[in-house]
Amino acid sequence: MNLKFVDSALPELRQLEHLLELASPHLNSQVLANVSYQDHLLPIHAISLGSKDTSKPVMTFVGGVHGLERIGSQVLLAFLEGIIGRLAWDVSLHHLLEQVRLNFIPLLNPVGMATHRRSNGNSVDLMRNAPVDSHEQTAFLVGGQRISPVIPWYRGKAGEPMQVEAQALVDFMQKETFNSPFSLALDCHSGFGLHDRIWFPYARSRFQPIQHLGEVFHLRDLLFQAYPYHSYKFEPQAKHYLCHGDLWDYLYDQSLAQPTTFLPLTLEMGSWRWVRKNPAQLLKAVGLFHPIKPHRVKRVLRSHLVLMEFFIRACASYQNWLYDGKSLNMDQKATQLWYDN
Repeated sequence: MNLKFVDSALPELRQLEHLLELASPHLNSQVLANVSYQDHLLPIHAISLGSKDTSKPVMTFVGGVHGLERIGSQVLLAFLEGIIGRLAWDVSLHHLLEQVRLNFIPLLNPVGMATHRRSNGNSVDLMRNAPVDSHEQTAFLVGGQRISPVIPWYRGKAGEPMQVEAQALVDFMQKETFNSPFSLALDCHSGFGLHDRIWFPYARSRFQPIQHLGEVFHLRDLLFQAYPYHSYKFEPQAKHYLCHGDLWDYLYDQSLAQPTTFLPLTLEMGSWRWVRKNPAQLLKAVGLFHPIKPHRVKRVLRSHLVLMEFFIRACASYQNWLYDGKSLNMDQKATQLWYDN
């Protein structure tokens, strides 16, 4: 792989591989797949640390699903860098890692990121690529389309296998998280609205809640209790638009056949406020999805650290809240909040 190409087109990959070198004794890493681009093979890295006991819960962080939304990868890399820096001295972190396993897939779509495209190298939107169809009216084109790969939000041809990147994520999650009694996932995106949002499935239906709606509402309640002055909006993705082929819808449905509770979440960073403060950034390909200004990038990189730390601790302590009886009684509140309007 040409290092000059990586340094110029994929500095996030270079940063990730540098972190792997720094912390190699503490981390387990694997290449889930290599994706070809021109004369390069670009790896999809998965990094794990913490407990190897399969009876412990698992927290997985994913980024870079859409190549234009590179701030998601950068947020995860900043968080991982901080964890690695603390491993040498933070006793409380080591105690925490005895109770939970952490997975990071910071750059799922390296070709899309290298080429400044939402899709992968085959012009397929990975978050429209799963074999899941909405039976309700989806947003035109945005909800996923099979008309042409030239148009954004292309799902791929009907009946074809999932793209390499999508399949790599599915295989990893099934192997590394479904054998745990409890797991959370946080997929980091940007580009919707003026507010930071935490979304959960289903993306395919406005009317069908997930089976673990009470558990999700309870997790939301814990966040609001622990950090009452946060600015996140916590809601089902379908509140705003429906889509076909959502990978987290697909994985959630797959998890229901396993002896596990799996709660996939999406952090959707509201990028419109970055554009509002700096309209000139729309002249750049990534301008709608990235803060651009260095001081704003730094602000975003530090602004979600508390949220990610919260999810790790909630995951590690799931037995103290998931089975306390409250989640079962929160279905009605959740339904009233999200589905009765």
